[in-house]
Amino acid sequence: MTDLLARRLKILAAPKQRALLSRGLRGIERETLRITPNGQLAMTPHARALGSALTHPEITTDYSESLLELITPAQNDIAQGLARLDAIHRYAVSAIDGELLWSQSMPCPLPAEPEIPIAWYGTSHIGMIKHVYRRGLALRYGRAMQCIAGIHYNFSVADSLWRLLQAEEGVAGSLRDWQSESYIAAVRTFHRTHWLLMYLFGASPALDAGFLRDKPHALQTLSQDTLYLPWATSLRMSDLGYQNNVQAGLMPPYNTLDEYMAGLARAVRQPYGPYQDIGTRRDGEWVQLNTNVLQIENEYYAAIRPKRVIRPGERPLEALCARGVQYIEVRCMDVDPFSPVGISLETARFLDAYLTWCALVDSPRTDEAQSAENSANFRLAVNEGRRPGLMLSRMGQPVALRDWGLELLEQIAPVAELLDAEAGGDEHRRALAAQRDKLIEIDATPSARALEAIRAHGGSFVAFGLEQSRRHAEDFRARPLHPGERLAFEAMAGATLAEQERMERGQSGSFDDYIQQYAARTPAQLCAGAGAG
Repeated sequence: MTDLLARRLKILAAPKQRALLSRGLRGIERETLRITPNGQLAMTPHARALGSALTHPEITTDYSESLLELITPAQNDIAQGLARLDAIHRYAVSAIDGELLWSQSMPCPLPAEPEIPIAWYGTSHIGMIKHVYRRGLALRYGRAMQCIAGIHYNFSVADSLWRLLQAEEGVAGSLRDWQSESYIAAVRTFHRTHWLLMYLFGASPALDAGFLRDKPHALQTLSQDTLYLPWATSLRMSDLGYQNNVQAGLMPPYNTLDEYMAGLARAVRQPYGPYQDIGTRRDGEWVQLNTNVLQIENEYYAAIRPKRVIRPGERPLEALCARGVQYIEVRCMDVDPFSPVGISLETARFLDAYLTWCALVDSPRTDEAQSAENSANFRLAVNEGRRPGLMLSRMGQPVALRDWGLELLEQIAPVAELLDAEAGGDEHRRALAAQRDKLIEIDATPSARALEAIRAHGGSFVAFGLEQSRRHAEDFRARPLHPGERLAFEAMAGATLAEQERMERGQSGSFDDYIQQYAARTPAQLCAGAGAG
């Protein structure tokens, strides 16, 4: 245990201070494709019974009209968040008229690229911004890649805990700046160790053979309809998925919030030749928001993001510039195909202990060499994480993945114990023990279990995915919502549709002018650091 972590845990061990640990917030965003009962992509529009994808706080769409995104409110206890996520799933399944929710991160069999429907958010200016942005994603990366699903885990430490640590450690300056830089330090630690999450929770070692659209690849054939890598943990996070080559090297290593914002601000302002060749319009219609490296900040496919809740019409960088970091969003988690809601409570408890450790442990500054090492370790864990005896690199020295992983769990253990002392029970310690078992026994990992299940289904990724989707649907339908809960969801859906209609009736000005105004809000002028370079 580092000296800084030991000192901070000692401060937080006092019962009065320990209570601060329970005041942070947690939230989950689960992506899932709607599919037909026979396992094909559902081509139907977003059901009105689900409400407005533009304005609903809990049920929306991501890239495709067929890709649902189910979002929990921020809660102090993730168990409450998972209970809400379960209720959202139960309502959604009842509202999609016999369709199923795909149980995997990698997509079901997809139709031809032009037939994959892009999400529609209505005719308001902000709705059209969201739609045109997704048209741009289709042109830049292909529609199939945008149908990959994941779990996003949102995590914050209570402001009052940061305030306590700032006072105890005698750090001058504003709480906002201290808190922001503390979150950036947590992100640095995350980047050094997030290979561990891929080993422990990666669950996409195989995919439908049609997904690659005849592109060259190094995957092996498992069956006529399935490709895989024998030791892979997460093809979703490999070069085949979200680690897009256009964005390789986009963000240099960053040690401060200003450096992070500077990189993003440059990317959303810097023209990119191939995108300039596409242009912004075809036949008078917008096909992408601009021709820059990134259309907007959210196009950057990061494994983790420092974030701040945005206000209506505000851009993410504006919010960070104006009010600092509020929470971190972990984006590299695969959908758990064995959990109906895509993530288990045990996984969430471990993430809470791990991310709290990231926030409290000493985090040395990073550089290009460290960043390259982090990326190499991550790629190894993604593509070969279950290979027996796999070696990673730590500060330039070889280290076995298993040994390093066990060392990290030992460092996280006192954090788990403190969280249990506050919450009562032993859920965090048991979650940690379950991860230790995976490091000792490779076959206990989700990727190994998924591959075993695929082989049991004749080597077919699609057959396994469809059976799990049907099982999950049966589970949800066997537990219908209570009448009061259902009425509340129906009322929320109706209110969001009405809100979208009000937005469409009340807007003024042209969409072209709106896009120009939106682009002008890139906050080069708001933060000196973001305008550098």
